[in-house]
Amino acid sequence: MKKYTMNEINLKQFIFTIYKTQIGIGVLSLPRDLAETAGTDGWLALVLGWLLAVLFSVIIIKVMEKHPNDSLFDLFPKVFGRWLGGLFTLLWILYTAFSATIAMISSIHIIQVWILPNAKEYVLMPLFIIPVYMATKQGVRVIGRFAEFVFLFTLWMPMILFLTLQESNWLNLFPIGQKGWMPILTTVKATVLSFLGFEVAFMLYPFLQDKKSAVKGVFIANTMSMLIFMLITICSYVRFSQDVIMEYVYPTLNLLKLIRLPILERFEIIFLPFYLFILFMTVIPYLYMSVFGISRMLGKPDHRPYLRLIILGWLVMPFFFTPSFSEITGLGKLWGNVGLCAAVLFPIFLWVYQGIFRKLRKGALR
Repeated sequence: MKKYTMNEINLKQFIFTIYKTQIGIGVLSLPRDLAETAGTDGWLALVLGWLLAVLFSVIIIKVMEKHPNDSLFDLFPKVFGRWLGGLFTLLWILYTAFSATIAMISSIHIIQVWILPNAKEYVLMPLFIIPVYMATKQGVRVIGRFAEFVFLFTLWMPMILFLTLQESNWLNLFPIGQKGWMPILTTVKATVLSFLGFEVAFMLYPFLQDKKSAVKGVFIANTMSMLIFMLITICSYVRFSQDVIMEYVYPTLNLLKLIRLPILERFEIIFLPFYLFILFMTVIPYLYMSVFGISRMLGKPDHRPYLRLIILGWLVMPFFFTPSFSEITGLGKLWGNVGLCAAVLFPIFLWVYQGIFRKLRKGALR
């Protein structure tokens, strides 16, 4: 019997939720992150990162297929037992809550730097919280519908990047492999970090109506993300030299500054308010996963009281902690390292452990 019938999502909502979770903060600094180690060959590392992201996403689906009607938090006690399963549940709650918090702080910081430099964090935080809270409190079905809306609402954004190709220099991409393959391979870690967000498949899978299409769904979602990353990276490389890219914190936004329209100069000022919807779609799935985990751990059917506690913490936080740019960067790197463990190492561990656990249980029954 399905536990989550009332909150089911279709395949499109499954795809768009993963895709929009991946396309968030990291895409703004991605060209610079790749250029640091691989130079203008960073786009090659994107292909390798995409292959790994698809592989790890499929492993997540294979893990969840063994218990199709259980969430990740239902799975932990069954596989690891009450106490160890409770520990893993707590760790995932902390990871997803931390991810949502860093995504929220980073979003506010970007708006402050590029649009509202005099606005205080305690003023912006409540404004950002309203749409995040309204979507998260309704559950996975509304989050999936919001992901569909955001996809359609922002569909024009990748197309606008083609306007930046005027006066571009395609010779910046050559020679391919100029530094050898080792810098490209070492850059794969940065590309996998850009694809973080596919681990929300752990949360979405039990709500998916057609679970047989889950593998196809994660493949499409990661491929869509890869195409966006590739477009942004190549546009940045052919428009800027490597040295210029290294001077920018967010090369994607500097790329948008080059767009000149007859009635508009600072196009990035118009772009960023629309991009907020994409940033919210990074915050919301992680936030929901954390409060959903708390409700499952405590055996409560309603996640909204715990959502309000986290929201209250976010409202109070600006009065006690206003991170600088270097602190936000450090927290972002920490998020990436923890995310690698949660999205890459943990699915492999769970997949192997689950296989061993099933074999031992079959042996005991004999």
